[in-house]
Amino acid sequence: MPIRLTALADPSAGPHRRRTAWLAADDDGVPVGSAFLRLSDREEQRRLAEVEITVHPAERRRGTGTLLLEAAADAARTDGREVLLAVAEEGGPGEDFLAARGLRRVLVLIEARLPLADTDEGALAARAERPHPGYRLVDWDGAVPDDLLERYLAARPAMDDMPLGGTGHGPVRWTAERLRAAADQVAARGDLLHTVAVLSEDDGAMVAFTELVVPGDGTGDGQHYGTGVLPGHRGRGLTGWMKAASIGTARRRHPALEGLMTDTAEENTPMRRANEALGYRPTRRLCHYRLDL
Repeated sequence: MPIRLTALADPSAGPHRRRTAWLAADDDGVPVGSAFLRLSDREEQRRLAEVEITVHPAERRRGTGTLLLEAAADAARTDGREVLLAVAEEGGPGEDFLAARGLRRVLVLIEARLPLADTDEGALAARAERPHPGYRLVDWDGAVPDDLLERYLAARPAMDDMPLGGTGHGPVRWTAERLRAAADQVAARGDLLHTVAVLSEDDGAMVAFTELVVPGDGTGDGQHYGTGVLPGHRGRGLTGWMKAASIGTARRRHPALEGLMTDTAEENTPMRRANEALGYRPTRRLCHYRLDL
C-alpha cells in the first residue's frame, strides 16, 4: 500500500532551534509513522541535524521508516548539514533499522534512575554535610544570581571534555544571555531548576556545579542536566558531595517526587561511579548513530 508523506512546520520554533516534521499515512489517510528533524543554528551544532523516527509496530518492514529517513536526510542536506544523528535503544528494532541504512554507532549513553523511596536519608545527609577542606557549597533556584554569574560562566567549561564519541557535537559556548535563556525555558514549561555549585575557599572561584530540573507539580521524576568539575579539582569527591546536597534538597522540597533520572556516556567511568555510589541504577542504553551526508 503506497505511503504518503506530509511535511509539517513547527509552530513553536525558537530563535536558535527549529524543527520539521513529516507524517506518513496510508491510502486511507491513516497515520502509520512520523519523523522529526531538529536543526540548531548554534555554532557548535551548525553541521548537525538530529532525526527521530517512529513507525507503528504493525506497519514496520514496509518501507515507511526508509521514506521518512530519506526525507529527513534530504532536508538536512538542503539546509547545509553534514551529519545526521539518530538514537535507538540498544537491542530494540531501531538499532537494526539504522545500521541497515548505513548509519554507524558512535556513542552509547547509559540512562540511570534513583528511586527516592529507596534512598537512605541519613546517609545522604551525612554525605552532603561531610566537610571538604578548601571548598564550600552554594545553591540557587532558577537563573544564576548576578553575583555568581561570571564565576558560573568560568565553571561551565568543566563539561567541555565530556565524551561525545563521533557524534560531531562540539563544546557548548556559554554566555550570560544563553545561561539566562536556558533558565527561562525551564521556567516557561512550569518546571523548577535548582543548581548546586562548589566554590574554592582560596579565591572564591566556582569549580564545580550540578543542575537538577523537577516537574512543577513536584511529582514523577526529576532530571539531572549538566554536571561538571574543572580538571584541576577532580578526584576529590566533589561530584558526589554536591549531588548528595541536590538530592537531599529535592527530597525535602518535593516529598511526592518519585525518582531522579540521569544519563552518562558509557566511557565516562568517573561520573558513572559517582552516580552508582549514590544509588542510581541503569535503566536502558541509548545508542547514537551517525550518517555522513
